[in-house]
Amino acid sequence: MRLFRWLLAASCMWATATLADPPRGYPFVGFDAGLKAARASNKPIFLYFGRYGCAWCELTNKKTFSNASLKKLYLDNYELVYVDAESGKRLTLPSGERITEAELGVRLQAFATPLFVYLTPQGDKIMRIPGFKTVQDFRDYDRYVRGGHYQQKTLLEFLGGKS
Repeated sequence: MRLFRWLLAASCMWATATLADPPRGYPFVGFDAGLKAARASNKPIFLYFGRYGCAWCELTNKKTFSNASLKKLYLDNYELVYVDAESGKRLTLPSGERITEAELGVRLQAFATPLFVYLTPQGDKIMRIPGFKTVQDFRDYDRYVRGGHYQQKTLLEFLGGKS
C-alpha cells in the first residue's frame, strides 16, 4: 500500500511538471476571441499550439517566455492565441466554417507541439514554426513578420541576411 501511494504521488508530481498551459503572465485567448481582437486592432496573431504533457512546451514556457523584454514585445504587437492541439473545443474560421481546435491543428499541420503559427489580422497564415525556440528566435520571427519581409522573402532568406 505504501508503494502504491508513493507511485501515485510521483505520477501526480510528474504530470504537474509536464503541464503545458500557455506561459504564465501572458493573456492568451482562444482562437475566436483572438481573431476578433486581431481584426479590431489590426495586429498579427501569434498562435501557440500546445498540449497536455508536452515537455517541450513547458521548456519553451520556462526558458523563453519568461524573458521580460520578449513578453513586452509580444504583448504590444500581437494578439496572443493558445490552442490545445488535442481539444474538441469548437471554433469559427474566417470563412465562417465551424471546426474543432484539433481539426485546426490538422489543417495547420500541428502534428507535434509546440507549434507557433503567425497569422495576418484576417487569419491568413504567414508562417509556422515547430519546436522549442529561444528568445532570439522569437525576436527574429517578430522582425520578419512585423517588417513585412514575409511578402518578399522566405524566412531562411531573411535570416541568412539578418535584415
